[in-house]
Amino acid sequence: MRNRLLTALVMLGSLAPVATQLSAQQVSFDDHFVDRTMRVDYYHTGGNATEIVSLDRVVSDGPWAGSHTRLIDDTGFGKYFFQVHDAASGRLLYSRGFASLYGEWETIGEEMHRTFHESVRFPWPREPVSVTLKKRTEAGDFAELTTLEVDPASRSVNKGDLEPMGRVWALFEHGPPSDKVDLVVVSAGYTEEELPKFHADAERLVGELFSYEPFKSRKSDFNVWAIDLPSPVSGVTRPHSDRWRRTPLSSQYGIFDSERYLLTPDNRTMRDVLSAVPYEFVAILVNAAQYGGGGIYNWQAVSSVDSEFSDYVFVHEFGHHFAGLADEYYTSPVAYETGGAEHPEPWEANVTALHDPQHLKWGDLVGPRTPLPTPWPKAEFEEHSRGIRALRQELIDGNAPEADFDALFREQREIETQMLSSGAYADKVGAFEGASYEARGLYRSEQDCIMFTRNMRGFCRVCRRAIERIIELYAGT
Repeated sequence: MRNRLLTALVMLGSLAPVATQLSAQQVSFDDHFVDRTMRVDYYHTGGNATEIVSLDRVVSDGPWAGSHTRLIDDTGFGKYFFQVHDAASGRLLYSRGFASLYGEWETIGEEMHRTFHESVRFPWPREPVSVTLKKRTEAGDFAELTTLEVDPASRSVNKGDLEPMGRVWALFEHGPPSDKVDLVVVSAGYTEEELPKFHADAERLVGELFSYEPFKSRKSDFNVWAIDLPSPVSGVTRPHSDRWRRTPLSSQYGIFDSERYLLTPDNRTMRDVLSAVPYEFVAILVNAAQYGGGGIYNWQAVSSVDSEFSDYVFVHEFGHHFAGLADEYYTSPVAYETGGAEHPEPWEANVTALHDPQHLKWGDLVGPRTPLPTPWPKAEFEEHSRGIRALRQELIDGNAPEADFDALFREQREIETQMLSSGAYADKVGAFEGASYEARGLYRSEQDCIMFTRNMRGFCRVCRRAIERIIELYAGT
Protein backbone atom coordinates (compact mmCIF):
# COMPACT_ATOMS: atom_id res chain seq x y z
CA MET A 1 0.00 0.00 0.00
CA ARG A 2 1.33 3.43 -0.91
CA ASN A 3 0.06 4.83 2.37
CA ARG A 4 2.11 2.36 4.39
CA LEU A 5 4.07 3.70 7.38
CA LEU A 6 4.61 1.20 10.16
CA THR A 7 6.50 1.29 13.43
CA ALA A 8 7.38 -1.38 15.94
CA LEU A 9 7.74 -1.10 19.71
CA VAL A 10 10.33 -3.46 21.14
CA MET A 11 11.05 -4.21 24.81
CA LEU A 12 14.71 -4.32 25.85
CA GLY A 13 14.40 -7.83 27.23
CA SER A 14 13.49 -9.28 23.84
CA LEU A 15 16.50 -7.98 21.94
CA ALA A 16 18.52 -10.51 19.93
CA PRO A 17 22.08 -9.85 18.69
CA VAL A 18 22.22 -8.65 15.11
CA ALA A 19 25.54 -8.37 13.29
CA THR A 20 26.42 -5.09 11.65
CA GLN A 21 26.66 -6.04 7.98
CA LEU A 22 28.28 -3.69 5.53
CA SER A 23 27.62 -3.77 1.83
CA ALA A 24 30.70 -4.54 -0.21
CA GLN A 25 28.97 -3.43 -3.39
CA GLN A 26 28.89 0.26 -4.20
CA VAL A 27 25.41 1.77 -3.85
CA SER A 28 24.38 4.08 -6.68
CA PHE A 29 23.01 7.24 -5.08
CA ASP A 30 20.94 8.25 -8.09
CA ASP A 31 19.38 4.80 -8.40
CA HIS A 32 18.06 4.80 -4.84
CA PHE A 33 17.87 8.41 -3.61
CA VAL A 34 16.94 11.95 -4.59
CA ASP A 35 19.05 14.89 -3.43
CA ARG A 36 17.11 15.91 -0.30
CA THR A 37 16.98 14.72 3.30
CA MET A 38 14.48 12.46 5.05
CA ARG A 39 14.29 12.80 8.82
CA VAL A 40 12.69 10.18 11.01
CA ASP A 41 11.81 11.57 14.45
CA TYR A 42 11.07 9.15 17.27
CA TYR A 43 10.69 8.97 21.04
CA HIS A 44 13.13 6.89 23.05
CA THR A 45 11.58 5.83 26.37
CA GLY A 46 13.08 3.72 29.11
CA GLY A 47 13.41 2.88 32.77
CA ASN A 48 12.94 -0.11 35.06
CA ALA A 49 14.48 -2.54 32.52
CA THR A 50 12.20 -1.36 29.72
CA GLU A 51 13.23 0.34 26.49
CA ILE A 52 10.74 1.44 23.85
CA VAL A 53 11.16 3.28 20.56
CA SER A 54 8.03 4.88 19.10
CA LEU A 55 7.60 6.91 15.93
CA ASP A 56 6.92 10.63 16.07
CA ARG A 57 6.96 11.69 12.41
CA VAL A 58 8.76 11.48 9.08
CA VAL A 59 9.54 14.84 7.46
CA SER A 60 11.57 16.51 4.76
CA ASP A 61 14.67 18.06 6.31
CA GLY A 62 16.05 20.27 3.59
CA PRO A 63 18.84 19.62 1.09
CA TRP A 64 21.04 16.54 1.40
CA ALA A 65 24.51 17.51 2.61
CA GLY A 66 26.12 14.09 2.72
CA SER A 67 28.35 12.24 0.34
CA HIS A 68 26.83 10.55 -2.71
CA THR A 69 29.47 7.81 -2.56
CA ARG A 70 30.33 7.19 1.12
CA LEU A 71 26.90 5.92 2.14
CA ILE A 72 27.92 3.01 4.38
CA ASP A 73 29.52 3.71 7.77
CA ASP A 74 32.46 1.35 8.35
CA THR A 75 34.02 3.18 11.33
CA GLY A 76 32.42 1.06 14.05
CA PHE A 77 31.85 4.20 16.16
CA GLY A 78 28.72 4.76 18.22
CA LYS A 79 26.61 3.27 20.99
CA TYR A 80 23.79 3.13 18.44
CA PHE A 81 23.68 2.35 14.76
CA PHE A 82 20.99 2.67 12.13
CA GLN A 83 20.69 1.07 8.72
CA VAL A 84 18.46 1.84 5.76
CA HIS A 85 17.59 -1.13 3.54
CA ASP A 86 15.65 -1.26 0.30
CA ALA A 87 12.32 -2.78 1.36
CA ALA A 88 11.93 -4.89 -1.78
CA SER A 89 15.41 -6.38 -2.11
CA GLY A 90 16.77 -6.02 1.43
CA ARG A 91 19.90 -4.32 0.09
CA LEU A 92 21.76 -2.07 2.51
CA LEU A 93 21.63 1.50 1.18
CA TYR A 94 22.84 3.71 4.03
CA SER A 95 24.13 3.46 7.62
CA ARG A 96 25.52 5.63 10.39
CA GLY A 97 26.60 5.25 14.01
CA PHE A 98 25.64 7.72 16.72
CA ALA A 99 25.20 8.25 20.45
CA SER A 100 22.36 9.90 22.36
CA LEU A 101 21.29 11.66 25.52
CA TYR A 102 19.16 8.62 26.33
CA GLY A 103 22.29 6.50 26.17
CA GLU A 104 23.91 8.68 28.84
CA TRP A 105 20.78 8.91 30.97
CA GLU A 106 20.44 5.16 31.33
CA THR A 107 23.86 5.03 33.01
CA ILE A 108 22.94 7.34 35.91
CA GLY A 109 20.54 4.91 37.57
CA GLU A 110 17.44 7.04 37.97
CA GLU A 111 14.54 4.90 39.19
CA MET A 112 11.95 6.39 36.90
CA HIS A 113 10.81 6.40 33.29
CA ARG A 114 12.09 9.10 30.95
CA THR A 115 11.46 9.94 27.31
CA PHE A 116 13.94 11.60 24.95
CA HIS A 117 13.37 12.84 21.41
CA GLU A 118 15.81 11.63 18.74
CA SER A 119 16.20 11.69 14.95
CA VAL A 120 17.95 9.79 12.20
CA ARG A 121 18.60 11.44 8.84
CA PHE A 122 19.42 9.95 5.46
CA PRO A 123 18.99 10.71 1.75
CA TRP A 124 15.38 10.77 0.55
CA PRO A 125 14.63 7.29 -0.85
CA ARG A 126 12.93 6.77 -4.19
CA GLU A 127 11.17 3.59 -3.00
CA PRO A 128 10.01 2.16 0.35
CA VAL A 129 12.78 1.42 2.84
CA SER A 130 13.25 -0.32 6.18
CA VAL A 131 15.00 1.77 8.85
CA THR A 132 16.53 -0.44 11.55
CA LEU A 133 17.75 1.05 14.82
CA LYS A 134 20.34 -0.98 16.76
CA LYS A 135 22.04 -0.71 20.14
CA ARG A 136 25.49 -1.91 21.10
CA THR A 137 25.66 -4.77 23.58
CA GLU A 138 28.35 -5.31 26.20
CA ALA A 139 29.88 -7.89 23.86
CA GLY A 140 30.44 -5.10 21.34
CA ASP A 141 28.00 -6.19 18.64
CA PHE A 142 24.60 -4.65 17.93
CA ALA A 143 21.10 -5.76 18.87
CA GLU A 144 18.01 -4.58 17.03
CA LEU A 145 15.78 -2.13 18.89
CA THR A 146 13.14 -1.60 16.23
CA THR A 147 12.54 -1.46 12.49
CA LEU A 148 10.40 1.19 10.82
CA GLU A 149 8.97 0.60 7.36
CA VAL A 150 8.85 3.93 5.52
CA ASP A 151 7.21 4.62 2.17
CA PRO A 152 8.27 8.05 0.82
CA ALA A 153 4.95 8.26 -1.10
CA SER A 154 2.88 7.77 2.06
CA ARG A 155 0.40 10.46 3.07
CA SER A 156 1.93 10.16 6.55
CA VAL A 157 5.28 11.48 5.29
CA ASN A 158 5.46 15.28 5.29
CA LYS A 159 7.24 16.32 2.10
CA GLY A 160 7.10 20.06 2.76
CA ASP A 161 10.14 22.08 3.77
CA LEU A 162 10.20 24.55 6.65
CA GLU A 163 10.77 28.23 6.21
CA PRO A 164 14.12 29.12 7.83
CA MET A 165 13.79 30.12 11.49
CA GLY A 166 17.01 32.09 11.45
CA ARG A 167 19.38 33.87 9.09
CA VAL A 168 22.00 31.67 7.41
CA TRP A 169 25.50 32.86 6.54
CA ALA A 170 28.79 31.18 5.71
CA LEU A 171 32.02 31.36 7.69
CA PHE A 172 33.75 29.63 4.79
CA GLU A 173 32.67 27.46 1.88
CA HIS A 174 35.03 25.19 -0.05
CA GLY A 175 32.75 23.30 -2.38
CA PRO A 176 29.44 21.46 -2.86
CA PRO A 177 28.03 20.05 0.39
CA SER A 178 28.06 16.51 -1.04
CA ASP A 179 31.86 16.71 -1.38
CA LYS A 180 32.60 18.34 1.97
CA VAL A 181 32.06 17.96 5.69
CA ASP A 182 29.33 20.45 6.56
CA LEU A 183 29.28 22.04 10.00
CA VAL A 184 26.65 24.52 11.16
CA VAL A 185 27.14 26.87 14.11
CA VAL A 186 24.00 28.20 15.85
CA SER A 187 23.50 31.04 18.30
CA ALA A 188 21.85 30.38 21.67
CA GLY A 189 21.04 33.11 24.17
CA TYR A 190 22.02 36.01 21.92
CA THR A 191 19.50 38.83 21.50
CA GLU A 192 19.08 40.53 18.14
CA GLU A 193 21.41 43.31 19.34
CA GLU A 194 24.01 40.72 20.38
CA LEU A 195 24.20 38.92 17.04
CA PRO A 196 27.36 40.82 15.97
CA LYS A 197 28.94 39.31 19.09
CA PHE A 198 27.79 35.86 17.94
CA HIS A 199 29.51 36.45 14.59
CA ALA A 200 32.75 37.34 16.36
CA ASP A 201 32.44 34.40 18.76
CA ALA A 202 31.79 31.99 15.88
CA GLU A 203 34.79 33.26 13.92
CA ARG A 204 37.01 32.98 17.02
CA LEU A 205 35.99 29.49 18.12
CA VAL A 206 35.83 27.95 14.65
CA GLY A 207 39.24 29.49 14.02
CA GLU A 208 40.51 27.83 17.20
CA LEU A 209 39.19 24.44 16.08
CA PHE A 210 40.93 24.70 12.73
CA SER A 211 44.23 25.62 14.36
CA TYR A 212 44.56 21.99 15.54
CA GLU A 213 45.42 18.95 13.50
CA PRO A 214 43.94 17.25 11.63
CA PHE A 215 41.35 20.01 11.16
CA LYS A 216 44.10 22.47 10.20
CA SER A 217 45.43 20.37 7.31
CA ARG A 218 41.95 19.29 6.20
CA LYS A 219 40.25 22.70 6.37
CA SER A 220 39.56 22.67 2.63
CA ASP A 221 37.40 19.57 3.18
CA PHE A 222 34.93 21.59 5.26
CA ASN A 223 32.12 24.05 4.76
CA VAL A 224 31.10 25.96 7.88
CA TRP A 225 27.73 27.66 8.03
CA ALA A 226 26.10 29.68 10.79
CA ILE A 227 22.53 30.48 11.79
CA ASP A 228 21.58 33.70 13.57
CA LEU A 229 18.75 32.69 15.91
CA PRO A 230 17.95 35.66 18.14
CA SER A 231 16.61 35.12 21.65
CA PRO A 232 14.22 37.46 23.44
CA VAL A 233 16.61 37.68 26.41
CA SER A 234 20.33 37.27 26.81
CA GLY A 235 21.74 34.03 28.19
CA VAL A 236 20.28 30.57 28.84
CA THR A 237 18.83 28.64 31.78
CA ARG A 238 21.19 27.97 34.70
CA PRO A 239 19.21 25.97 37.29
CA HIS A 240 21.98 25.89 39.91
CA SER A 241 22.11 29.70 39.83
CA ASP A 242 18.31 30.06 39.80
CA ARG A 243 18.44 31.81 36.42
CA TRP A 244 15.69 30.81 34.01
CA ARG A 245 15.22 31.59 30.32
CA ARG A 246 12.80 30.58 27.56
CA THR A 247 14.85 30.72 24.37
CA PRO A 248 14.28 29.25 20.88
CA LEU A 249 16.65 26.30 21.33
CA SER A 250 16.12 25.81 25.09
CA SER A 251 19.84 25.26 25.66
CA GLN A 252 20.59 24.91 29.36
CA TYR A 253 23.14 24.10 32.00
CA GLY A 254 22.49 21.49 34.66
CA ILE A 255 21.89 18.44 32.44
CA PHE A 256 21.42 15.42 34.74
CA ASP A 257 21.89 17.91 37.59
CA SER A 258 25.56 18.40 36.66
CA GLU A 259 26.08 22.14 37.07
CA ARG A 260 28.33 22.73 34.04
CA TYR A 261 26.91 20.11 31.68
CA LEU A 262 25.43 22.25 28.92
CA LEU A 263 23.29 20.87 26.08
CA THR A 264 20.21 21.51 23.96
CA PRO A 265 17.78 18.71 24.94
CA ASP A 266 14.98 19.91 22.64
CA ASN A 267 16.00 17.78 19.65
CA ARG A 268 12.79 18.40 17.67
CA THR A 269 13.17 22.18 17.68
CA MET A 270 16.92 22.00 17.11
CA ARG A 271 16.45 19.81 14.03
CA ASP A 272 13.78 22.13 12.64
CA VAL A 273 16.13 25.10 12.99
CA LEU A 274 19.00 23.22 11.35
CA SER A 275 16.89 22.21 8.35
CA ALA A 276 17.60 25.65 6.86
CA VAL A 277 21.13 24.61 5.88
CA PRO A 278 22.91 21.49 4.59
CA TYR A 279 24.76 19.96 7.54
CA GLU A 280 26.17 16.84 9.13
CA PHE A 281 27.51 18.32 12.38
CA VAL A 282 26.27 21.09 14.67
CA ALA A 283 27.94 23.34 17.22
CA ILE A 284 25.78 25.52 19.45
CA LEU A 285 27.39 28.60 20.99
CA VAL A 286 25.86 29.74 24.26
CA ASN A 287 26.13 33.39 25.18
CA ALA A 288 27.32 32.91 28.76
CA ALA A 289 30.43 33.38 30.88
CA GLN A 290 29.99 30.30 33.07
CA TYR A 291 32.34 27.48 32.10
CA GLY A 292 30.28 24.73 30.50
CA GLY A 293 29.67 22.53 27.52
CA GLY A 294 28.71 19.11 26.23
CA GLY A 295 29.19 16.94 23.20
CA ILE A 296 27.49 13.75 22.00
CA TYR A 297 28.59 11.77 18.96
CA ASN A 298 26.65 12.66 15.83
CA TRP A 299 24.16 14.77 17.77
CA GLN A 300 25.55 18.11 18.97
CA ALA A 301 28.45 20.01 20.51
CA VAL A 302 27.70 22.91 22.87
CA SER A 303 30.01 25.44 24.50
CA SER A 304 29.66 28.67 26.42
CA VAL A 305 31.64 31.46 24.79
CA ASP A 306 32.85 33.88 27.47
CA SER A 307 34.69 31.64 29.93
CA GLU A 308 38.46 31.97 29.99
CA PHE A 309 38.48 28.32 28.86
CA SER A 310 35.85 28.52 26.11
CA ASP A 311 38.42 27.81 23.40
CA TYR A 312 39.36 24.56 25.10
CA VAL A 313 35.75 23.57 25.83
CA PHE A 314 34.68 24.15 22.23
CA VAL A 315 37.47 22.01 20.76
CA HIS A 316 37.14 19.28 23.40
CA GLU A 317 33.36 18.96 23.04
CA PHE A 318 33.61 18.98 19.28
CA GLY A 319 35.93 15.98 19.58
CA HIS A 320 33.11 14.11 21.31
CA HIS A 321 30.54 15.14 18.73
CA PHE A 322 32.59 14.73 15.58
CA ALA A 323 34.53 11.51 16.16
CA GLY A 324 32.89 9.96 19.22
CA LEU A 325 36.05 10.53 21.28
CA ALA A 326 35.77 9.50 24.93
CA ASP A 327 36.65 11.70 27.84
CA GLU A 328 40.12 10.57 28.87
CA TYR A 329 40.05 12.23 32.28
CA TYR A 330 38.99 10.25 35.32
CA THR A 331 39.45 12.43 38.40
CA SER A 332 36.66 14.98 37.91
CA PRO A 333 33.10 14.62 39.26
CA VAL A 334 30.74 13.43 36.52
CA ALA A 335 27.00 12.90 36.17
CA TYR A 336 27.27 9.16 35.63
CA GLU A 337 29.61 6.25 36.27
CA THR A 338 30.56 3.29 34.13
CA GLY A 339 30.94 1.12 37.25
CA GLY A 340 32.61 -2.21 37.84
CA ALA A 341 36.21 -3.40 37.84
CA GLU A 342 35.88 -5.45 34.65
CA HIS A 343 35.33 -3.31 31.58
CA PRO A 344 34.20 -4.40 28.14
CA GLU A 345 36.29 -2.97 25.31
CA PRO A 346 34.98 0.57 24.71
CA TRP A 347 33.75 1.44 21.21
CA GLU A 348 35.46 4.83 21.38
CA ALA A 349 38.66 4.94 19.36
CA ASN A 350 40.82 6.59 22.05
CA VAL A 351 40.16 4.36 25.09
CA THR A 352 40.85 0.66 25.66
CA ALA A 353 40.33 -1.96 28.36
CA LEU A 354 43.65 -3.55 27.27
CA HIS A 355 42.37 -7.10 27.52
CA ASP A 356 44.98 -8.21 24.99
CA PRO A 357 48.06 -5.95 24.72
CA GLN A 358 49.21 -7.91 21.67
CA HIS A 359 46.13 -6.73 19.79
CA LEU A 360 45.81 -3.17 21.07
CA LYS A 361 43.55 -1.26 18.68
CA TRP A 362 46.20 1.42 18.17
CA GLY A 363 49.07 -1.05 18.43
CA ASP A 364 50.55 0.00 15.10
CA LEU A 365 51.37 3.38 16.65
CA VAL A 366 53.22 1.92 19.66
CA GLY A 367 57.00 1.75 19.50
CA PRO A 368 58.80 -1.57 20.12
CA ARG A 369 60.35 -0.34 23.38
CA THR A 370 57.18 1.11 24.91
CA PRO A 371 55.79 -1.16 27.66
CA LEU A 372 52.06 -1.92 27.90
CA PRO A 373 50.66 -0.74 30.27
CA THR A 374 52.82 2.36 30.04
CA PRO A 375 54.26 4.02 33.18
CA TRP A 376 53.36 7.63 33.93
CA PRO A 377 53.27 9.83 37.11
CA LYS A 378 49.80 8.55 38.02
CA ALA A 379 50.04 8.76 41.81
CA GLU A 380 51.41 12.31 41.67
CA PHE A 381 48.68 13.35 39.22
CA GLU A 382 45.92 11.88 41.40
CA GLU A 383 47.22 13.58 44.54
CA HIS A 384 47.23 16.91 42.70
CA SER A 385 43.72 16.26 41.38
CA ARG A 386 42.35 15.53 44.86
CA GLY A 387 43.57 18.93 45.99
CA ILE A 388 41.98 20.68 43.03
CA ARG A 389 38.67 18.90 43.64
CA ALA A 390 38.63 20.00 47.25
CA LEU A 391 39.31 23.62 46.33
CA ARG A 392 36.66 23.47 43.61
CA GLN A 393 34.08 22.16 46.07
CA GLU A 394 34.87 25.06 48.40
CA LEU A 395 34.16 27.49 45.55
CA ILE A 396 30.89 25.73 44.76
CA ASP A 397 29.78 25.72 48.40
CA GLY A 398 30.63 29.38 48.71
CA ASN A 399 28.85 30.36 45.49
CA ALA A 400 32.10 31.95 44.31
CA PRO A 401 32.20 34.18 41.21
CA GLU A 402 33.13 32.59 37.91
CA ALA A 403 36.49 34.37 37.87
CA ASP A 404 37.55 32.34 40.92
CA PHE A 405 36.81 29.07 39.10
CA ASP A 406 38.79 30.28 36.08
CA ALA A 407 41.73 31.13 38.35
CA LEU A 408 41.63 27.62 39.86
CA PHE A 409 41.47 25.98 36.45
CA ARG A 410 44.37 28.16 35.31
CA GLU A 411 46.49 26.99 38.25
CA GLN A 412 45.52 23.40 37.53
CA ARG A 413 46.53 23.75 33.88
CA GLU A 414 49.93 25.20 34.70
CA ILE A 415 50.79 22.36 37.10
CA GLU A 416 49.46 19.61 34.84
CA THR A 417 51.23 20.96 31.78
CA GLN A 418 54.56 20.71 33.57
CA MET A 419 53.75 17.34 35.12
CA LEU A 420 52.58 15.65 31.91
CA SER A 421 55.21 17.07 29.55
CA SER A 422 58.06 15.20 31.21
CA GLY A 423 58.98 11.56 31.72
CA ALA A 424 60.31 8.75 29.59
CA TYR A 425 57.02 8.24 27.72
CA ALA A 426 55.66 11.80 27.58
CA ASP A 427 55.82 11.88 23.78
CA LYS A 428 55.04 8.20 23.16
CA VAL A 429 51.93 6.27 22.21
CA GLY A 430 51.21 3.53 24.70
CA ALA A 431 48.47 2.51 27.14
CA PHE A 432 48.31 4.88 30.14
CA GLU A 433 45.98 3.71 32.89
CA GLY A 434 43.21 6.11 33.88
CA ALA A 435 40.54 7.15 31.37
CA SER A 436 36.81 7.56 30.81
CA TYR A 437 36.03 8.25 34.50
CA GLU A 438 37.82 5.11 35.67
CA ALA A 439 41.13 5.11 37.58
CA ARG A 440 41.62 1.38 37.01
CA GLY A 441 41.08 -0.87 34.05
CA LEU A 442 40.70 1.71 31.25
CA TYR A 443 43.63 3.22 29.34
CA ARG A 444 44.26 6.21 27.08
CA SER A 445 46.81 6.27 24.30
CA GLU A 446 49.07 9.17 25.35
CA GLN A 447 50.13 10.79 28.58
CA ASP A 448 48.29 13.97 27.63
CA CYS A 449 45.69 15.06 25.06
CA ILE A 450 43.01 17.73 24.80
CA MET A 451 40.54 14.95 25.67
CA PHE A 452 42.40 14.49 28.98
CA THR A 453 43.38 17.95 30.26
CA ARG A 454 42.90 21.63 29.47
CA ASN A 455 46.54 21.93 28.41
CA MET A 456 45.63 22.79 24.80
CA ARG A 457 48.39 20.61 23.36
CA GLY A 458 45.93 19.35 20.79
CA PHE A 459 44.60 15.94 19.88
CA CYS A 460 46.85 12.93 20.40
CA ARG A 461 47.77 10.71 17.46
CA VAL A 462 44.99 8.20 18.11
CA CYS A 463 42.35 10.95 18.35
CA ARG A 464 43.67 12.55 15.18
CA ARG A 465 43.35 9.26 13.33
CA ALA A 466 39.74 8.87 14.48
CA ILE A 467 38.95 12.40 13.30
CA GLU A 468 40.54 11.65 9.93
CA ARG A 469 38.27 8.61 9.54
CA ILE A 470 35.18 10.78 9.96
CA ILE A 471 36.49 13.40 7.53
CA GLU A 472 36.99 10.62 4.98
CA LEU A 473 33.47 9.29 5.62
CA TYR A 474 31.96 12.60 4.51
CA ALA A 475 34.57 14.15 2.23
CA GLY A 476 36.48 11.14 0.93
CA THR A 477 36.31 9.90 -2.63
